Amino acid sequence: MSDTEIRDDRAAGRLEAVSDAEVVGHIEYFVLESPGRALVPVHTIVEPAHEGKGIAGSLARELYAIAGREGVAVAPLCPYVVKWAARHPEEAPPADRDLLRAAKSWLAAHPGRF
Repeated sequence: MSDTEIRDDRAAGRLEAVSDAEVVGHIEYFVLESPGRALVPVHTIVEPAHEGKGIAGSLARELYAIAGREGVAVAPLCPYVVKWAARHPEEAPPADRDLLRAAKSWLAAHPGRF
């Protein structure tokens, strides 16, 4: 994964892994504002030709790093990110239950968003 760049397209709600000018994987997310600010990953997708290269893990790691730099929480709804966080507690603090509840409510209220 050394030749892969990770970039945050906040406006589109996508954290993208780019290799040779091609998006090879991404995490779709939104920013929750209330009851507290949080990044909420919903889906992690890696193109089939790039699976098994650590791209999804690198995306999850960078999402938590961005949250840390911004001083916000991560409230993962994406099953992959939930599993990744459980395997990397030193990098992924547990999500607050109220934030998770609010994130699920936000997602339910915006059914066409993801």
